[in-house]
Amino acid sequence: MNAPRTRVPRRPVHGVLLLDKPLGLSSNQALQKAKWLLRAEKAGHTGTLDPLATGVLPLCFGAATKFSQLHLDADKTYETTVRLGIRTSTADAEGEVIDTRAVSCSLGQVVEVLDQFMGPIRQVPPMHSALKKDGKALYEYAREGETVAREARDVVIHELELLEAQLQGDAPNLRLRVKCSKGTYIRTLGEDIGEALGCGGHLVALRRIATGPFEVSQCVTLDQLDAMEESERLSQLKPVDALLEGHAAVTLDTENAGRFLSGLRRRGSWPDAAQVAVYGEEPHALLGTAHVKAGELIPGRLLSPLEIQQILESET
Repeated sequence: MNAPRTRVPRRPVHGVLLLDKPLGLSSNQALQKAKWLLRAEKAGHTGTLDPLATGVLPLCFGAATKFSQLHLDADKTYETTVRLGIRTSTADAEGEVIDTRAVSCSLGQVVEVLDQFMGPIRQVPPMHSALKKDGKALYEYAREGETVAREARDVVIHELELLEAQLQGDAPNLRLRVKCSKGTYIRTLGEDIGEALGCGGHLVALRRIATGPFEVSQCVTLDQLDAMEESERLSQLKPVDALLEGHAAVTLDTENAGRFLSGLRRRGSWPDAAQVAVYGEEPHALLGTAHVKAGELIPGRLLSPLEIQQILESET
């Protein structure tokens, strides 16, 4: 008879863990393992990374989950390898080969083509993506052998740097660094670059090296986290307001802080601001987000008094 499984007691954990997601795990699988290692009650991520991709995946715990949506809009930076001469059904190495062509482009042609993809471009989302149509993910249609019409989306390629070009040999490829706006599909970009070169292509490697202000050098791996003592794991967490970079800061006295936390607007001499991080004066603690219009501080997402108390206790 099998012994009963020991239930891991959960606890309130608040903050942001910058994870270097490993190859082969979905974002949710990585999140669940980190959540288990931290024994956290509540967790979420700030947008997914494909199982094929590695790199920066900010994970939000407790009160930080209230602000995870803000980070979806952040610019992302990737390093990727595009294998030229072969197209696949998924535009990456996991798909079936659907087309093979000779690679005859020159380095000069590669540079010219990359220039064409700089700035605002339009992309048709790949069928193998989590984007939904009529309530159903596109990859579900693709698994059933069905292709549905997708509208092109406007994205921006801020930087497109050629790191290395191997145009000869058995596996011609380009190594690229791409800084792009939210919603950019790097698989589609790689496939489109291959088509523009006349030979086709697909992604064989993808690593996210930055998202918003967070860089891969700040990240911890699941193996590193697993090897740590519990207190060291908790020390890897960044504070909740790490997600609020670029927000104007407003500090309220005790009376106004209490009313703000009740959802009431506060009046003051603050300049108009679309994004504000609001703090209490004594004790100093994040209360939530707001915006200022015509001298009014208008509450957005608020922490609960219990969350604030738990955060303060964890800092002592």
